[in-house]
Amino acid sequence: MRFSEDAQELLERLWLAAEDGSEQLAVTDPISESMDELSRSGLVIQNGLFWKLTDSGHPEAAQAIRRHRLGERLLADVLKAEDVSLDEQACRLEHVLFDGLDESICTLLGHPQFCPHGKPIPPGDCCRQMRESVGRLIAPLSELEEGQGGEVAYIQMSDAGRLQKLIAMGVLPGGKISLQRRSPSFVFECGYSQFAVDEEIAADVYVRLTQTSEVG
Repeated sequence: MRFSEDAQELLERLWLAAEDGSEQLAVTDPISESMDELSRSGLVIQNGLFWKLTDSGHPEAAQAIRRHRLGERLLADVLKAEDVSLDEQACRLEHVLFDGLDESICTLLGHPQFCPHGKPIPPGDCCRQMRESVGRLIAPLSELEEGQGGEVAYIQMSDAGRLQKLIAMGVLPGGKISLQRRSPSFVFECGYSQFAVDEEIAADVYVRLTQTSEVG
């Protein structure tokens, strides 16, 4: 369902309010056209002096915040945008991620579960289909045997600092990676360099295995 850009922004604000535990926004006087648009569509309801999402509004708000956070991931991981401009640029980008383009971006990025700031990205149909179909074709770096490798499928990490550390190492979706040693730390090769990380970080890097590197 398509809504105006202002209405999409309000859906995001209501989603963020729910994440923060308040689940509602104060009613403004007069009511904005965008809020009236959402109300007429049955996505929000007035609860006293506040607005809150209806049951049908939650999935629409999830899609709005998903597009925004996928935009942040694209800007941070692929286009190398500065952190200070991520939110503003992602706001512009999210409004064009419709008609399956958001799923294409999600697949390109390896179905990330967190935005660059550590906030969860609501999964889409492509994420659920990927998890059902790939099975053990994808495994955490921490579960690989020495000498196994493939391509980085995605990074499942909520800690922004650790994520930036991996990005600085060149660990990006689609990049080649192989495990060289498991102990005392996990040593992997990425590009032409080797790096050592602890098990917690290695467990968050998911590798799309080559046919000769399947984990049993």
